[in-house]
This record gives sequence, structure tokens and C-alpha cells, in this order.
Amino acid sequence: MEAARRLAEATDVTLFAHVNPDADALGSALALGRALRRRGCAVRVSFGTPDQPPASLRDLDVDGLVVPADEVPAAPSTLVVCDTGSLQRLGRLADRVGATIAAGGDVIVLDHHVSNTRYGTLHVVDERAEATVVIVLRLLDEMGAALDLPTARCLYAGLVTDTRSFRHAGAQTHRVAARLLEAGVDPEATTRPLLDTHPFGWMRMLAGVLGEAQLEPSAARGLGLVHATVRLADSAGLRSEELDSVIDVLRTTSEAEVTAVLKEMAPQHWSVSLRADSRLDVGCAAAACGGGGHRLASGFTAQGEPADIIASIRKALDEAPLLD
Repeated sequence: MEAARRLAEATDVTLFAHVNPDADALGSALALGRALRRRGCAVRVSFGTPDQPPASLRDLDVDGLVVPADEVPAAPSTLVVCDTGSLQRLGRLADRVGATIAAGGDVIVLDHHVSNTRYGTLHVVDERAEATVVIVLRLLDEMGAALDLPTARCLYAGLVTDTRSFRHAGAQTHRVAARLLEAGVDPEATTRPLLDTHPFGWMRMLAGVLGEAQLEPSAARGLGLVHATVRLADSAGLRSEELDSVIDVLRTTSEAEVTAVLKEMAPQHWSVSLRADSRLDVGCAAAACGGGGHRLASGFTAQGEPADIIASIRKALDEAPLLD
């Protein structure tokens, strides 16, 4: 793998995750960063926002690799971008990509999103991989890096979350999980803070948001759409990661193929998540709304009134292709 060769020669590497990093993005960057650090490489991991990793992911950074965005070099000599389909997903760090390329440096993109726009100088993109951590593990193997427990925990965190607790995992991915368990990962201890732990305020928020959710059986080409809106007032005192879990509850609605959650990040500025069960390509729908992602999980950002955004989602879903 060409990426392994270039990283083996690098002496200073910056790794990026996307804004509001999840376990796959941050776990990928930290796992690879650990391997590079052990080879004597100067390493830093960062992301555009927020200033710190989500609380549920902080224990993964046992080496203290994460640095604030303002401590990232203006033009890193070698830049690795993990689990990020487009420059826009890097937020305020997006300019470092162009600066690195202009300075003659490498921008290595590791990703599994079908919508990846190929914005780097070297792309290791596998749309068939269930998570970016799977690609990172292949890279670590190519580099001859040891799979120690802290590294395995980073990889397992990304794997369990991006596969919805292995519900979207094939046989090879289960074999990868077995490898990580054999490296010493405790699945309960690793998974609980990621998926099964919430403050009591989350319960009150969830009750209010779900109480206002709407079901549209005729939407999404007649397959059904359920949607909910999380306003700033609903999320007061809660972390962004708590809001991300709303869609996992809402998507259990049996009458709807597609689930949409609008999260207000600033007044009238929304982060929209789309999920499909198995029959409709919400990646295409998200792309039509200015975003992207996977066929069954995607999203976009928007400004304006929720009713107008829902109307755009409704139109995009009616034009989205059915899956085989």
C-alpha cells in the first residue's frame, strides 16, 4: 500500500477527524497516530470543532495526541484525513489541506464514504468497508505495527458504533472484531460509554422531542418518513453526542423506512441526519440537499425554518433511488 510507504518515511504527521468527531473518525486517527508515534514520528490529532473530543471518547487518547485546532501547523508536511468525505466536513481546518498540497506535502485520505470527493493527493477509500477503522487496521498491518490494547480499543470503538453494534457488519468485519477482542478489548467496558450511558437530562429532552415527532406514511416514495426536531432550548446543558443518539431511538419506528432528525446548532442553523432501514438511498437524498454520506446513513447542514427543511427532505426522498 502506497500510503504505508509514505507514512513509514514521514517524520511529522498531522491527523484530522471531521468536525464533531465520532468514534470511527477519532478512533481511526488515534490508532494510526499511536503507531506513528511508536515509530518515532512527531504526531498530532485534531478536528475543527469542538475544542475537545466528546467526553465518551476522551479515554481513547491515552497518549495525549489530540491538540486544539489552533495548534495545527498552517501547512502540515504530511496530513492524514480520516473518515471525512469532503473538505466541508473539516470546518475551520479545511484550509490546511490546500496549504499542504501547495507546499508539496502529502494529503492522505482514509475513508469509507461513497460520496468522498477525493480532495487529497493519495486516497485510500473503500466504500465496502463498514468503518474507516477497518481501513486503518489494514494500513497498520501493512506497516507492521503492533496491535496493542489501546490501539485495539480505538479500532473497536469505531467498529461497534459505525456498524450499529455489528448489525451492519459482514463476516470479515466480525473477524476483525474477534481480532480486537483477542488483543484484550473488553466489549462491555468499551461500548457502554459510547452507546448506553446518558445523563438524566437526556431522558427529559428525549421525552419532549419524541412527543413532537411526526410520522408521514406516504412520504419517502410511500415507504414512510418519521422526523423530529431538536431545538436549542431542548438541548440546553447536553453534549452534542447526546443529541446524536436521538435518531437511534426514533428510527425504531416500524411504519417508517426513513428517519430524519434536525438538530439546531445555532439559531436557525441545523445539522440534519438521515437514516434508512434498507430500501431507499438516503445518501442521494442528502446529496440533493447539499450533503452526502452512505446509502443508509447520511446528512447535511441547512439554514432556515424546520418546515422548509423537511419539505426539501420530502422532495429529495421522493426522487431518491430504491436499493436492490
